[in-house]
Amino acid sequence: MPDEPTALFPLKTVLFPGGLLPLRIFEPRYLDMVGRSLKGEQKFGVLMILEGSEVGRARTAEVGTLAEIVDWHQEADGILGIVVAGRGRFRVIESTVQGDGLYVGRIEPLSEASRCPLPRRHAHLAKLLQQILARLGIQQRGDEDYEDASWVGYRLAEVLPLSLEDRQACLEMEDPIARLEKLRASLG
Repeated sequence: MPDEPTALFPLKTVLFPGGLLPLRIFEPRYLDMVGRSLKGEQKFGVLMILEGSEVGRARTAEVGTLAEIVDWHQEADGILGIVVAGRGRFRVIESTVQGDGLYVGRIEPLSEASRCPLPRRHAHLAKLLQQILARLGIQQRGDEDYEDASWVGYRLAEVLPLSLEDRQACLEMEDPIARLEKLRASLG
């Protein structure tokens, strides 16, 4: 566990490992957090909000994803736009709110399953994912791996019309095959 607390960003969304998330940053507490992150000091954690709001107090899930800034720009309205990439999952051990309202916490990294071959019985899910991404006009990023159960499961959990609670449940699952089973069941 790191000695330095990790900045935590409560949001009404779920970031998955390998996923991309565009954000608009305007609150001073998050501008400072982004500044430290851009200087390479540390990644920050994205946690789904269970109760509360993004601009006030919030109760969050205990499992989230570390975010690394991979792009940033100044928007026309002067607000900072960033794109973060999900890295590893983590569990919050303890958290506090600083005087400026920034959530920080001690976190424990969660292990990821090593590359897990996509079972033949789930090949249709990889094909469905390809079709959805094509319909949405999502550009290929070069990291596509339609033969990896983890990659397919995380990407499907991002694009299927799931509740936030179901997305969070997919994030918390350790077994990539069980995640695919849950997603398959959600398709009816």
